[in-house]
Order: sequence, then structure tokens, then C-alpha cells
Amino acid sequence: MSNVSNTDEAKQSAKYDFYRGRSEIDLKSDFSKIWPSLETEIKIKQDNELVALKLKNIIVEGQENFDYPRFSTIVFVASVDPYRPFSFQWSKAYGDIVLRGPGSENGFTQYLQAGIESSDITIDEQPEYKFSKVFFEYIPVGFTHIIPKGLDHILFVVGIFFLSTKLSALFWQITFFTLAHSVTLAMASLGIVKISPSIVEPLIAASIVYVAVENFYSKTLNLRRSIIVFCFGLLHGLGFASVLVEFGLPVQQFVPALVGFNIGVELGQISIVLILFGLIGYWFNTKNWYRKLITLPISSVVGLLGLYWFFERVI
Repeated sequence: MSNVSNTDEAKQSAKYDFYRGRSEIDLKSDFSKIWPSLETEIKIKQDNELVALKLKNIIVEGQENFDYPRFSTIVFVASVDPYRPFSFQWSKAYGDIVLRGPGSENGFTQYLQAGIESSDITIDEQPEYKFSKVFFEYIPVGFTHIIPKGLDHILFVVGIFFLSTKLSALFWQITFFTLAHSVTLAMASLGIVKISPSIVEPLIAASIVYVAVENFYSKTLNLRRSIIVFCFGLLHGLGFASVLVEFGLPVQQFVPALVGFNIGVELGQISIVLILFGLIGYWFNTKNWYRKLITLPISSVVGLLGLYWFFERVI
């Protein structure tokens, strides 16, 4: 799993663009060449012994518009005894990973941070799910989706922050935002609502522009602002949904994962508010020049970035 939400933001973005434009035949050839080095970074252990891996197939998704992600699948086999537990681990350099077992109803899902070895996996046994285990696994997933990965969500929270200097009012705004995106996140993850990212992502950028511009015309938080934040939360929830959808969560794990993810997001948002308050609000919010020299200039930067992202995502 990448540490950025957009590959254009990655250091190796030029390499991503190069491979994205490769033909299916060329990509299969590329994967075949790197398999020997990739194989050494994937470790499947049973009885504390490494299990040999064998490349079986490479599936490359056809692509007409190379501005969008394309998916490739490397299929390899490992001979393990299904009646005895085994573990999975891969290189820390490859980032976080989600393990998924066979079947959507009775299969297992485990989220692993980069380089961490999985817990014991036994194919032949019915998996047992513990609410607390899955719940705590997905709190950091939600948190890291805000800090450091969710720059657009961070800017939205920044825009909210600079309209008020009262922490209590700010926490209520953040809570409204979280409640709203929890609704659409659940609905989108369950497939009840489906809206193309090409529509959602520009609108998220537009929401950043809106809160930044409104800071120029409003001086206090009010009910209208709370309703607007709630509505934008519904929109951002559709953006968050792509994260959980990628995990392919089994039905049994959906509730604890969703709750844990949302709490992680809430903790990330509150962390941003506390950081801003500690660095700026606490020291300067009572100054008569606070709005003129801090709120409005920073809101201008936030709005311009949102406007840039809006046109970038539309075009």
C-alpha cells in the first residue's frame, strides 16, 4: 500500500507513469524479470521453515485511459500443509499489506504494517474473529489516512480551524464531519452507494475551496456552518470508502473495521486541531491582528491549493 493518495505526489512518480503506459505484454515481461528479486522478499513460513514459491501467472489489466490506476496481479503458489498454521511476511520496503483468505463470507482478512509478520494462518479451519483485535488493527489505518496521507482532508480541517478560536466549537465541527463521513463510508463500503472517484475527488477539492473562502466572510461558527460541514463530511466519506473497499473486508469484520477506521480518522483530525491550537491558536487567538495576519493569509493558501487540485482532478 502506498504512503500517498496520488502517485503524482510520490518521489518515483516518473517511474509510475512509465509503467502505467506500458503495454500488457511489456508489463508481463517486466514482472517476469523482477520476480526472482521479488520472491526473496516474500516469506511464507511453516514450522519456522521457509516455503518455496513458484510463479504461476501474471495478469495485467487492460487500460484505455492511462491517467487512472491499472491493476496487475502476480499469482504464485506455495505448498503448505492446510492442517498446520503458516505465516506471511514481506519486505518493509513494500509498505503495508492486507492479507485476504479464500471466500468473501468465511475468508479471513488481516491488515499488516510494513515488514510485520502475520499471525498464524490455517486454511482448513474456520477463522475466528475478535471484535477488539480487528477494531484496534484499523484505528492506525484510519489515522494514517489523515496523517500523513490525507493532505486534502488535512486542509479541509485547517479551513475549519481558522474560523473559530474555541476548542469546544472546533471539536463539535470535527465530530459532525466524522459522523457524516461515517454514514457514506459505510454505505459505499457495502456497495449501497457508488459514485465515480472522477466525480468525488474534484468535489472534495471544491469543499476545501468553499471553507477557505467562507473564512473571509464569516467570523464565527454557526448552525449553517455546522450543516455545511456535515454535508461535506458525507462527500469526504465517499473518498474514504476507497480505502476500506481495497481491503475486501469479509462481512464478519466489517463493523469492527469500520468503527476502528472512523475512530482513527477522528483521532487524526483532532490531532491536527490540537497541533494548530498549540502552535498558533493558544498564543495568538486573542490578538486583534489574528484574523488579518493569520486566519486570512492561511485560508488564502488553503483555498488556492484546493482550487489547484480541483482543476487538476477535473482536467
